[in-house]
Amino acid sequence: MPDPLSTTLSALADPTRRAILARLAAGEATVTELAEPFAMSLPAVSKHLKVLERAGLIARSRGSSLTAGSGKRASTGWTTI
Repeated sequence: MPDPLSTTLSALADPTRRAILARLAAGEATVTELAEPFAMSLPAVSKHLKVLERAGLIARSRGSSLTAGSGKRASTGWTTI
């Protein structure tokens, strides 16, 4: 299992995932809303979201919305979005 820092940096290495984080920094969004600006399928966007979620950079809120900065990394105080 990779260390937490490597997992986080790997998640941030992709420009699509960074764009998703930037969008979520503005507030909650659904998967469909996050997928709108990208020329990819919803399952492809979902895979990106799973990577971000595993890294602790995003979390699912009530219903199907996602938020940035509420994952385990943010709760430790060393990652700020």
